[in-house]
This record gives sequence, structure tokens and C-alpha cells, in this order.
Amino acid sequence: MTKTIVHVMRHGEVDNPQGILYGRRPGFSLTDHGKKMTAAVADHFKQIGADIRAVVASPLLRAQESAAPTAKAYGLPVLNDKRLVEAGNSFEGVAVNANRKSLAQPKYWWRYRNVFEPSWGEPYTEIARRMVAGVAHAKAMADGGEALVVSHQLPIWTLRRFVEGHRLWHDPRKRQCSLASLTSFTFEDDTLVALTYSEPVGYMLSEAADMVPGESEAKLA
Repeated sequence: MTKTIVHVMRHGEVDNPQGILYGRRPGFSLTDHGKKMTAAVADHFKQIGADIRAVVASPLLRAQESAAPTAKAYGLPVLNDKRLVEAGNSFEGVAVNANRKSLAQPKYWWRYRNVFEPSWGEPYTEIARRMVAGVAHAKAMADGGEALVVSHQLPIWTLRRFVEGHRLWHDPRKRQCSLASLTSFTFEDDTLVALTYSEPVGYMLSEAADMVPGESEAKLA
């Protein structure tokens, strides 16, 4: 049997001092601390002897920057895959505070009419479909080795829930997908045999500014 591992990484901390839900908006690079996080992930892969053969990332800047250290460490290019992009969300550009009270204004209530789809953004089923395809593509490129895929919190969490057979709608406060974390899928030939979650830079999370993350999280995303 051929063993292949695809590590799906959430990007590092993003520079977002205005605290807006940035979603798919261009720009939004990593903070200096975010860059240290992703450099530490590259070091982690080297230390454990990971056989990284492909590095693929969402086309958004924060994902590209997060993929760069590992790609450099292994002498690989960062390949773009639009299937790994952040989820579409009608709240992009809205400035929110830490407790999200701004999203509870009456003018937004209509957007919450269907929490199962969800009505305010890209359907969960579509997110799962494209993420599965993105992981499959990375797996094919790394056949017999390992691949790093860099994406965003909601797409990664939706992918995990789909693979584990859970309902796709969920409480965003319960997502297990911290900054620069790895959700790793191990395949034997074409069969998924293990799914693991790790935080190789968990020791750095307490130093993150914990600004509004800007991922596609509406009130009940």
C-alpha cells in the first residue's frame, strides 16, 4: 500500500487592526507574529522528517505567505488552488467588535433566516465539495509522500466535519482549528485511514493579538 499524508494548515495571524470580517478581500497579510508562526511550522516539518513533496495554498495573500516558509524549506513552489479559498460571505467588510454585537443589528436579521445552508454565505455543501477536491489534488501530487495545503478556518472545519460524518452547520465557537494548526489526513492508496489534529505552534497562540479573525463567521456561521 502507498501511504500519503495531506496536512491542511490554517494560515497564521493576520494583520487586521480595524477588526473587519475580511473574507475573500485582497490584501490582509500576516503580522510579524503570524510570519514567525508559519516559519515555526516549516521548522516542525523538518524536525520530524516530514517528506513534503507539494505545497498548495489558497490564492489569498495570508495563505500564500503562510505556505512560503515550508515551500522554501523544501525547495518547492507554492501552487495556487482556488478551491482552497475562504468561504464566500455577505458580511465581508463589516467592522465587528470582539463579542460580535454589531452582527446582531436588526438590519442583518434577514440574513440569518437559514442557519443550515447558511443563508448569509456560501453553502456548507459547496465548501465541503471543493475542499475534498483540493485535498485529492494535493494527495495526487504527493503520492507516497506528504503535502502541505494552506486554507482558512471555516473551509478546513467544514472539510473535517464532512469527512467525520457530522452535520455541516455548527457553532463557530467550537471549531478546533487554531492559527497555524494542522488537520492531517492519512491515506493508504485511496482510503482515508486517519485524521489527526495538531498545533505545532500552540505555544505561540497566547502571544497572538486575538484581533477579530476576519474568517467567514457570521452570528451563527
